[in-house]
Amino acid sequence: MKFIVKLYPEIMMKSKSVRSRFTKMLETNIRNVLKKVDEDAKVQRQWDRIMVRVPKDKPELVDTFAERLGCIPGIAHVVQVNEYSFDSVDHIYQQVLPLYRDQLAGKTFCVRVKRSGTHDFKSIEVERYVGGGLNQNTDAVGVKLKNPDLTINLEIDHEKLYMVVRRIEGLGGFPMATQEDVLSLISGGFDSGVSSFQFIKKGARTHYCFFNLGGAQHEIGVKQVAYHLWKTYGESHKVKFISVPFEGVVEEILERIDNGQMGVILKRVMMRAATLLADKYGIQALVTGESLGQVSSQTLTNLNVIDRCTDLLILRPLIAMDKQDIINQSRIIGTEDFAKSIPEYCGVISQKPTVKAVLAKIEAEELKFSENLIENIVAQAKVIDIKDIAIEMDNQIATAEAETVVAVDSQEVVIDIRAQEEEEKKPLIIPGQEVKKIPFFKLSTQFADLDKSITYLLYCERGVMSKLQALYLIEQGYTNVKVYRP
Repeated sequence: MKFIVKLYPEIMMKSKSVRSRFTKMLETNIRNVLKKVDEDAKVQRQWDRIMVRVPKDKPELVDTFAERLGCIPGIAHVVQVNEYSFDSVDHIYQQVLPLYRDQLAGKTFCVRVKRSGTHDFKSIEVERYVGGGLNQNTDAVGVKLKNPDLTINLEIDHEKLYMVVRRIEGLGGFPMATQEDVLSLISGGFDSGVSSFQFIKKGARTHYCFFNLGGAQHEIGVKQVAYHLWKTYGESHKVKFISVPFEGVVEEILERIDNGQMGVILKRVMMRAATLLADKYGIQALVTGESLGQVSSQTLTNLNVIDRCTDLLILRPLIAMDKQDIINQSRIIGTEDFAKSIPEYCGVISQKPTVKAVLAKIEAEELKFSENLIENIVAQAKVIDIKDIAIEMDNQIATAEAETVVAVDSQEVVIDIRAQEEEEKKPLIIPGQEVKKIPFFKLSTQFADLDKSITYLLYCERGVMSKLQALYLIEQGYTNVKVYRP
């Protein structure tokens, strides 16, 4: 089984040297991702496409390969094909006929052919010959060139014939690392998840900076979002997750800053701290999820005042998006359920927040901060490789004495915490065993209502979410929870 990866049109429009560089990087990215699925994955670059082969003895990997290819930036679409040899146009038809005979019954159809190489026939001649033969020798209603019930896609590459089995839409954008690195200020909500995704899609290696206003529980939730974005869309490259303790900043703002200026000043401190971290790691821009007018700190005047605190470029990909559009996008990329489960940690709430901050007044208020406040909190920042989040959760859970089990006792109940769509795609069935279905974003509120005399085993497919949720429940004082990893 083979996949043909089509490059995003914007890559095809580049100069020859840039196009070649982007294609090489995409080939490497695909290889990096698929090698984690199977070491025998074969990736071969051609001028206008990339060929991916599934190991012949592992047909069960086809769907996994397709899923991963659909999440790699830089790909327009992917076609899954069966490969054949041929020696004539009639031979092509003879191989197409048995595959599509039953599918064409009662349907209109057309044949589309893409051809590369030197042949004694043209693409349209193959379309007419194969289409005519199918029309005469099947129970098809007839040929219909516009909006047919079924389109038969064939690709002829020199001496090879590829019959298209299915088409998988890609992310588009540019291959990862074709653009410079960015540092995304992530809170775990709808906005920051979507803004981070936008730059992953655009080919920028996206690191994460989290300002912790809500303690360990808040950090766990944000790590879930960042890990999901990296694992799903940016796994081809290493990125950093930086956690900055911000309770001290919030305390000083509440004690020393004029009430109406709190929100703007909080954002300015975040930008200053993020700038120091970006400079330290050679990152050229910050990314935020701010949208014009969404909250008081995001008026045009206030954003202007916020930007004056740093010379570093601040990028706001959602600036003109409506909230519902952002939520809809979060649903598509898989961060909506995470965002629902994370409470709003505002840190500071002004009674009458200014919507037209005056720079001079803001700067005067900031003089009230302790000396070296920002430098001190940045010095306390914790930096980890994002792939180590899973390992870190293992260690934290071990410290909290949470168990990981591979089998279920008759007195225990398994809770499948996956989102509904994921659970329905691959249902967890344990013969003779009760399996409750509570999505992770509802677990924190519903777990308290469960029978406390029963031990519950949390399950998710990759094991990361179940570990994170187990740690969260243990921190809440529950002792009747384990992690189920069959």
